[in-house]
Amino acid sequence: MSDLAAGRNDLIEWNSSRSTNFFDASPTLGLELAARRVERVTIDHVREFGATVAGVIEPSVATLERHRDLPRLIPYDAVGRRIDVIEFHPAHYVATSAAWASGVVRLGAPGDSLIEQAGLFYLLSFVGEGGVACPAVCTVGLGRALAHRGSDEQRRALLPRIRTDDASQSLRGSQFLTEVHGGSDVGANALRAVPDAVEGDAWRLSGEKWFCSVADADLFVVTARPDGAAPGTRGLGCFLVPRTLDGTTPNGFRIRQLKDKLGTRCLASAEMDFDAALAWPIGDVDAGFRVAVEELLNTSRWLNAVGSCGLMARAYLEASSFSRHRRAFGSAIGGFPAMREQIAAMKVDAAGALASTMALTTLMESLESGSADDRERAVYRFLVNANKYVTSVRATDVVHRGIEVLGGNGTIESFSALPRLYRDSVVYESWEGTHNVLCAQVQRDVAKLGLLNELRDWVTDLVSGVDSAESAAIAASLGPAIDVASALAHAGAPALGEFRRSVERLVTLVQAAALVAHCANSERAVGIASHFVELRVTQVARPLAVDAALGGDCG
Repeated sequence: MSDLAAGRNDLIEWNSSRSTNFFDASPTLGLELAARRVERVTIDHVREFGATVAGVIEPSVATLERHRDLPRLIPYDAVGRRIDVIEFHPAHYVATSAAWASGVVRLGAPGDSLIEQAGLFYLLSFVGEGGVACPAVCTVGLGRALAHRGSDEQRRALLPRIRTDDASQSLRGSQFLTEVHGGSDVGANALRAVPDAVEGDAWRLSGEKWFCSVADADLFVVTARPDGAAPGTRGLGCFLVPRTLDGTTPNGFRIRQLKDKLGTRCLASAEMDFDAALAWPIGDVDAGFRVAVEELLNTSRWLNAVGSCGLMARAYLEASSFSRHRRAFGSAIGGFPAMREQIAAMKVDAAGALASTMALTTLMESLESGSADDRERAVYRFLVNANKYVTSVRATDVVHRGIEVLGGNGTIESFSALPRLYRDSVVYESWEGTHNVLCAQVQRDVAKLGLLNELRDWVTDLVSGVDSAESAAIAASLGPAIDVASALAHAGAPALGEFRRSVERLVTLVQAAALVAHCANSERAVGIASHFVELRVTQVARPLAVDAALGGDCG
């Protein structure tokens, strides 16, 4: 066989070896579920969805990307009536139906497992955003907001169709906070709310929103400022706006244009004008910003982190499998030490991100059940923002490393999912708060509420039962990292840049501790935890640790 034929044959074999079940191809998720004692029936359900993502959703999203058949705005119908409908390729509905059928949107009622929900969303994110992940997140957030803050009538009328497995019957949610003059400065929102003259509990909203993802949603959650309300975030209300009141006519809104974005291209994001749109408050009008943050943004930040973990795991899967088949200089490229180190770093960063995010998910379950203590509430307050920041940054880095493994092939849109994942990862970094905004919030929380003593005790408890070099390294690093972060928090805005680096260090220690804590339950996790600690905590990587982390993946 000629070199040309052999090289092409290697690529054919790699393409033929692609996973048919992303759960089986990502054993780290199985380890996380087992470590958290998830029931076998739940694990089997999540595993089944791994096959659906690989066999149904991924091909559908790939079709949309390949044809560049992206969302289109249809402003008028055939007889000139304003409708502002978003039109999609049929493959979009195939992907949406399969995602909803998994239960990823339905889960959230009392007694439901947030770990299961996170596992499903993690696998869904192997395709990137795909025009499916953001609608799912926004709908989950809307369900949580209405369940916790909505009126009895809102819950009774809307929750059954928000939390459903049937996409064709679903009321999908979206959340519109950003305005052109404010960006992340939500306190600058100027969209106006006035009481409706006819319906006593309704309001009319007028103004514009600048970044409206899921512009095709059935229910919009919109922040607006009632006349006479206080300035800043204190004066904002949180309102529910139905897309239409009669099934056809837009409810007081007009889509100005769809955004032409770098990533998440299959998702309809728009600029929208509101003109006396009929709306109802979610919770007390004067507590609107608290509703938006605690129910919508925090839900999105949690699931954004889960999604970033999925991006990393898919990038590792693509790169490690390619390295086994691609040959250069007479051998598979995965056998070269530098390549092994690069792929091992991808694997352990993905595992660390999943470990901290599942730890956050467990904290959320405690909060939901009412069993959380003061320490858990404090750690949640820290992690929900800090973990989103760190996982999104790491996701872009890991996907970039994966593209490098594939070389020039890694930049080809039709060759692998990596260009799509890379574009999406950059958008994930900005969603629900830029890095500086999130770290500034953490800095304010630490200065005002403390949080770090509770974080230190919580991390210490995670590794207290593990007698190893890794747990000792974490313990030795934790105290100094807490002290530095505390000092920088109280130094205020001038120290934000350095505090941001301190946040990354603290989340890294959380990831290391969560990984080490699971070593007692799985020998397969020992190598990953060991290499993560050496790479990210002590910042020394040895060949033996690399081999243990890979477990023969690139041999």
